Amino acid sequence: MRYVIAFIMVIIWCTGVEAEVRSKTVQYRDGNTVLEGYLAYDDSTQGKRPGVLVVHEWWGLNTFTMKRAEEIARLGYVAFAVDMYGAGLRANDPQMAAKLSGTYRNDRKLMRERIIAGLQVLINNPLVETDKIAAIGYCFGGTTVLELARGHAPVVGVVSFHGGLDSPAPADTKEVKAKVLVLHGADDTFVPKEQISTFMDEMRKSGADWQMIFYSGAVHSFTNPDADKFSIKGIAYNEKADKRSWGAMRQFFNELFK
Repeated sequence: MRYVIAFIMVIIWCTGVEAEVRSKTVQYRDGNTVLEGYLAYDDSTQGKRPGVLVVHEWWGLNTFTMKRAEEIARLGYVAFAVDMYGAGLRANDPQMAAKLSGTYRNDRKLMRERIIAGLQVLINNPLVETDKIAAIGYCFGGTTVLELARGHAPVVGVVSFHGGLDSPAPADTKEVKAKVLVLHGADDTFVPKEQISTFMDEMRKSGADWQMIFYSGAVHSFTNPDADKFSIKGIAYNEKADKRSWGAMRQFFNELFK
C-alpha cells in the first residue's frame, strides 16, 4: 500500500513542476506609436536565458506568429513577437497587407527604428541574457531581421524564413557581425534570382558568417499552414520544408548560444 501512495505522490509532484509556457501582451512604444507585442517564456527554466525576437509576416502580429513564439519558449528561450505596425493594426486581405508592409520596405530607416524598439523590450527583460539575443522573421519579417544584421544591432544571429533579401543599398553593408541564416524555398517566385545573387555578393563583401539553405518544391510562405487561404499563386504551405527549416534554426541556435 505504501508503494502505491508513494507512486501517487510522485505523480502529484511531477504534475506540480510540469513546464508551462507563460505568455502575455506587452505594450511598448516607438516614438508616439503605441505597439503591442507578445512575450512567451517557460516558467520551469531558472535564471536568465537567451532571447529571441520573432517578426511577423506582412499580415501583422497574428496567431501564427504568437504560436511560433510559444514554440521557441518551449525550447528554453525568452521569445518576444514584435508588432511592426501598431496596436490593433492588422491586415485582413493581401491588399492591406501589401500596403502596411510596403511602408517599411520602402523606408528601411523606419523599419530599423521599429524593430529596434521591439529589441529593446527583450533587452530590458530581466530573464534575458543580453549578450545572447537572436532574431527570426517570416516573409516581411525575414527582410526585417536582415536589416537588424545590416544595421549592427546587438544580436548574435538572425534567421530569415522565406524573406525578401533586397536592400536599397547593398554596397553600403559593412562588417556584418551577426551570423546570418537564410531558409528559402527553391521555387520561390517572389524573390528573383538576381536578388539572391545580389544578396550573396552583399554578404561576401560584408565579411558576414552566413548560410543559405534551399528547400526543393517549396514556394513563398512555406512555413505557414494558412498560406493557401487566399489562393495566391506562388504562396503555399510545405510541411517538409517547414519541419526541416525549423530543425535548421534549432541547430543554428545551438551554435549561437552554446
